[in-house]
Amino acid sequence: MTLITTRDKIFELQEGETLLEGLERTGHDVEYQCRSGYCGSCRVKLLSGKVAYHDLPLAFIGPNEILPCCCRVTEPIEIDCNARMQARDLFENDLFDES
Repeated sequence: MTLITTRDKIFELQEGETLLEGLERTGHDVEYQCRSGYCGSCRVKLLSGKVAYHDLPLAFIGPNEILPCCCRVTEPIEIDCNARMQARDLFENDLFDES
């Protein structure tokens, strides 16, 4: 299993899981559309480490950018990605508590 470091968390990819799936599982905020390297919506900045691709994606990838939907993580990496902000539950008892 491969270690992934983001701005907010450190986690391991599960067997057979794509980086995009791992980011979703751990609550990260990643845009996506096609899940196959065609659109480039999931593009994130690679801060350290390396990834590979079975087939080169059709979407443009700039320097130090990767597509989590279709890259294969080959060693521990660090990426510029944030966890999703958690909204407060409107039915939470102390939401309007003024104490």
